[in-house]
Amino acid sequence: MTRRPTLRCSLASVAAFAAVLGGMTGIAATGTTAHAGTRTTASTPLTPELEKIRAAEAVRLYGDSAERPLTERKTSLLSLGDSEISGEGIGTYEPGTNGPDNWCHRSPDAAIHRTSIPADVTYNVACSGADTTNIRIGGGKQYADELVQSDNLAVKARNTRVKLVLLVAGANDDLQFGPVMTDCVTRYLTLQGTCEPKYAPGWQARVDGLVPKVERTVRDLRTVMRDAGYADADYKLVVMGYPSPIGPDFEDNPDFPGKLPGGCAGYTSDAGWGRNTAVPAFERGMRRAALASGAYYLDNSRLFHGHEVCSDNAWARGLYVDLSNPFPPDSNSVRQSFHPNARGHAAFAACLTQLYTSGYREAGCADPASTGTPELRKVAWDEAYRPLRNAATGTCVDAYGAASRNGTAVGGWDCSGSRNQEWWYDAERGSLRTALSHDRCVDVPGGKYAAGAAVTLWDCHGGGNQRFVRTGGTIRPVAAQDLCLTLAAAKDPVRLQRCDGSRSQSFG
Repeated sequence: MTRRPTLRCSLASVAAFAAVLGGMTGIAATGTTAHAGTRTTASTPLTPELEKIRAAEAVRLYGDSAERPLTERKTSLLSLGDSEISGEGIGTYEPGTNGPDNWCHRSPDAAIHRTSIPADVTYNVACSGADTTNIRIGGGKQYADELVQSDNLAVKARNTRVKLVLLVAGANDDLQFGPVMTDCVTRYLTLQGTCEPKYAPGWQARVDGLVPKVERTVRDLRTVMRDAGYADADYKLVVMGYPSPIGPDFEDNPDFPGKLPGGCAGYTSDAGWGRNTAVPAFERGMRRAALASGAYYLDNSRLFHGHEVCSDNAWARGLYVDLSNPFPPDSNSVRQSFHPNARGHAAFAACLTQLYTSGYREAGCADPASTGTPELRKVAWDEAYRPLRNAATGTCVDAYGAASRNGTAVGGWDCSGSRNQEWWYDAERGSLRTALSHDRCVDVPGGKYAAGAAVTLWDCHGGGNQRFVRTGGTIRPVAAQDLCLTLAAAKDPVRLQRCDGSRSQSFG
């Protein structure tokens, strides 16, 4: 039985707690050279404070405080950013990062520690709640016992040979993704109505505001590495995008426990807006920032499709109230909510490993057949999906009602450019996917290949009744290639009919 997110309080406590949910809301390097004459790189001096930290870390790594040449160092991987990558939501945290004075919530099970990229040491310097000012050169510390994250990178880049720098940041800048999510839950629990009308009008402006900040952060990290003696080609700097933790299809889970017990408290329409509009806009902004600053880019916007909160085999933790914190509950009591769980971080790690070994500058990662195994594709997801316009009717193939629940009807409708009219033919698997969810494929119900049978959407599973071949403009079931997807009239259902060469069977 799949483990589900657990609330550590009664439903009455959650309702009472709704009122407080709304509150959730200079670098250089060292000149120490005990190995003088054998160094292959040169670094600029660190401040005395950072040099002291570097020397102490070197002692722990090697037994002495020398700054070694790159070729003599242990190799490392390092992640920077916010709660999405620190490990917030996993539930187990490194000592000193689980309050009461430091809430970075760094987990030993975070993704950077779980890749298959060969490295001697791994470092997670990300911190829950961080925005780009906590990462950039000359930025501010989040807590008294924390370094600015770029300073932490400067130290570790001199003591080890860094192979991968992973950045996941932006959600806590203009977007304020956590407080928005919290407000949406609060409005649901207190019966205030949906949050989409409140946030949708200004959402793109928020995204546009964060993009230059992420760009500057990437450029600062490049500067840190150059000051530490690295050429840009000596390591990979990856910007990773955010997956959507929520979606509207949770009732397809055969073991759906209900919204409150399952932790997916919120209006279903808000969950749809988050998955279909808010997160994709955020992802496009992150991609712009990565491409403009020359970073590698990992598009994870679809990674949790089929694994959202309240789905079977969820990769994100739902609404979670930790009552071990002092009463009354505060923002720290709920900060773990709607973050990747241990399975989510395992998925991140699998995607990072594949990206690192692929050589791709950008790629998308998702679970294509509900197997729990992420796969990387050399594609940015938003560029993969396109409308399917019927040659005879001029209308577009549409997932009716902008829905993606199992059994959703597929038919023709006036072309609008909306997400429910975008499709991706995955030639490798032969599947035809809706842009609404990477976990929903066009399906011949029951594998009944007969003229007149209407196709629907269903969980992607890779079975024969979800495999199609594109021949010219036609789309045919692999198991019955004498049948073609057909749109007989402008707003008819898409049905199987005998292939006859007519324009009603041509989609482009």
